[in-house]
Amino acid sequence: MFRQIKKAGLAGLLLASGFVGHALAQEAHAWLDPKLLAAAKAGGGEMTIYSSTNEGEGLPLWQLFTKATGIKVNYVRGSDSILMSRMMLEFRGNQKSWDIVQTASINKVAPQLLLQFDPPEAKNIMPSARDPGRRWYGVYANYNTPAYNTQHVKASELPKTYDDFVQHKEWAGHVAIDGTDNEWLKAIFEYYGDDKGAQLVKNIIAALHPVVTVGHLAQARSVGSGEYWLSLNNYVNLSMNVKLKGGPIDIFPLDPVTLFFGQVGVSSRAPHPNTALLAANFMLSKECETFLTKFGRIPTRPDVESNPPGIVKLMNTKKVITVLITPQQEGKWQRRFNELFKGQ
Repeated sequence: MFRQIKKAGLAGLLLASGFVGHALAQEAHAWLDPKLLAAAKAGGGEMTIYSSTNEGEGLPLWQLFTKATGIKVNYVRGSDSILMSRMMLEFRGNQKSWDIVQTASINKVAPQLLLQFDPPEAKNIMPSARDPGRRWYGVYANYNTPAYNTQHVKASELPKTYDDFVQHKEWAGHVAIDGTDNEWLKAIFEYYGDDKGAQLVKNIIAALHPVVTVGHLAQARSVGSGEYWLSLNNYVNLSMNVKLKGGPIDIFPLDPVTLFFGQVGVSSRAPHPNTALLAANFMLSKECETFLTKFGRIPTRPDVESNPPGIVKLMNTKKVITVLITPQQEGKWQRRFNELFKGQ
């Protein structure tokens, strides 16, 4: 009894003193290095992020960072291609414009634009999400699979392989693919071989006349609305984003499942270098990746479950091919994609 009273008294004393609250805060913000935070505040107490994530996800995420640190975040949103062009122009002009960048194309950025760094939280993410050159780290996993509108296509009708698409000529004109899906094309060629892969894609195009769209999120929403019945390929997290909002859409993984990452990198000319390192570490944290699952983003941390659960396990029932196209390879694979889908 005395021990129980003593423990209760100690707990009450700690609670009253605010120690427990501080300990819980430390646990919630395990990514937050006090020394780095002090250096970040001394360096101006603000930062600029270039991001391709829509404001509906990005702004509330960075409100968490600001609440934890007191650091103001300037959020600049644009498409991957626009941001990369802007970054290169600013680099050539010797401008210090941004601190961190978050897109799915950082592996295509010229290395001299990016700082080599080793964020502590990187040890908690999947190995394939860590750049061997230490210039970027995967915040979320971009698995690629077909998706379908559940009101227009029955689950029993779904193809078991990409070859099976050719048997569904009744879907002609109702299938979509994004015009920048060169990673998907590269994975198809790697899985089937160059000759068979090229013939497979040609057969699918001849049978289905897929519509080439602009924007993966717009395509996911269009499948969810029934404008298109199927996506030949799309990002799983975006299809899940539409599904979580009540859209009649679902995915069906086929061999191969293409994988790349929504990545974070730090500018080699960051105007607020300490803040940039702190913010990049935040993006790899359990807190950040758990928050992003609310929008269907698929975590790179094994200790964070996907939403809905089981997506990573489902993807791993198929052959997953990680595709990280270099700046030199980008033009080659995009030209090949354009040649195959010309006129669609």
